[in-house]
Amino acid sequence: MAYRIEPATSARFDDVVTLLNPRGRAEACWCLHWRQPPGLPVGGREQHLRELCAHEPPGLLAYLDEPDGGGARADGPGPVDTDRAVDGSTVVGWVGLAPRSAAVALQRSRVLPVGEPEEWPTTWVVRCFVVRVGHRGRGVARALLRGAVEHARSRGGRVVEGFPVEPEADRRVPVSAAFVGTVPLFESEGFETVGGTLATSGRLPRWHLRRDLSSS
Repeated sequence: MAYRIEPATSARFDDVVTLLNPRGRAEACWCLHWRQPPGLPVGGREQHLRELCAHEPPGLLAYLDEPDGGGARADGPGPVDTDRAVDGSTVVGWVGLAPRSAAVALQRSRVLPVGEPEEWPTTWVVRCFVVRVGHRGRGVARALLRGAVEHARSRGGRVVEGFPVEPEADRRVPVSAAFVGTVPLFESEGFETVGGTLATSGRLPRWHLRRDLSSS
């Protein structure tokens, strides 16, 4: 399927909510683990992300354009969504990303490589993926990663990095671990493995992958 990738701006904040906090949980992380200001209360996360969206988009959104309103729900026949936009599109995915210079927690991580400070402003890091139920396994994450590379390039990025998990042989990666992406996903978009890390997701080891934009 073809997906339209758009920056998470203030005008699209309702779609950000749909992906990051559809149940209205007070303790939602709002994809702020790496860039949450010290001392920010849990209840202030939504407003902080809203402010980020008003300046430099903290992520990208994937839309599926279905102007004919066709398709079937994951749980049975009928319309795919009841919250479809006027133009017929449905928001189906999110990817969080930022330059290292904005990822405060990553700069002092003890389990992930922190890189060289002088390279932080031009080294972009993909943090997490969210794909809506009913749209998983259809290439949404790949489209988002491809969009992340182009977004970083358009913002002067020289390198894009990720810390995905390596799937176990013949086993599906659980959603609780797959939000960081998988090694095969990143490799399919031209990323190369730098090495292992001390981090895990869902007890699976996370690897350091990198794509140099100057050579692509």
